[in-house]
Amino acid sequence: MPKNIDLTSNLEQYIIEHSTDLSNIQKEIINYNKSLGDKQRLQISISQAQFLQILIESLKIKNILEIGSFTGFSALSMSQALPKDGLLISLDKDKEISKIAKSFYVKARETKIKQIIKPALESLKELKKSNNYFDLVFIDADKENYINYYNSAKEMIKKGDLIIIDNVLWHGEVADYNNKDKFTNLIREFNKHVKNDKNTEQIILPIGDGFTICRKI
Repeated sequence: MPKNIDLTSNLEQYIIEHSTDLSNIQKEIINYNKSLGDKQRLQISISQAQFLQILIESLKIKNILEIGSFTGFSALSMSQALPKDGLLISLDKDKEISKIAKSFYVKARETKIKQIIKPALESLKELKKSNNYFDLVFIDADKENYINYYNSAKEMIKKGDLIIIDNVLWHGEVADYNNKDKFTNLIREFNKHVKNDKNTEQIILPIGDGFTICRKI
């Protein structure tokens, strides 16, 4: 097999330095997240944000559903790639964190993001009842409900549209079968569920903590 490159911190920094620059507010969110200590791991990586932006622009995506927003880095990144008449609905149940995310959206003068602050499964039921459809669903929330979120997302996209899920490599631990940690097993079960789904085609990309890209067929 061809040799894969080991992504060291130095190489990751090189990649960032030779990719499209982030906006000032994106950088501000990253710096804020660093102040949160271990919680900053809840943010997607810079490369993941840049990948999403290029994908959204290239595919001319207009409507996005985000499940899990944290402090708003992913939502702001994706919204910046949307056309003027685009919309991103962001679901999160944490009121305080959502206020912080909102403050960054306001500072960026970003009006294409609509926040819904309540448990995501409740919001998904309401959105489905209203016959909402999206070009892209991005999932980055509690791992216990990943399968539920994925199954709901499939009902809210049409043929050819996408679901993208973060953390599917779980720090590389999914491939260590001696690791029986609860969350590692949850991600393994989720990855198996997606692999066995005949309604989508999938690929896992090793950027950030692992992206699964699913296309409805």
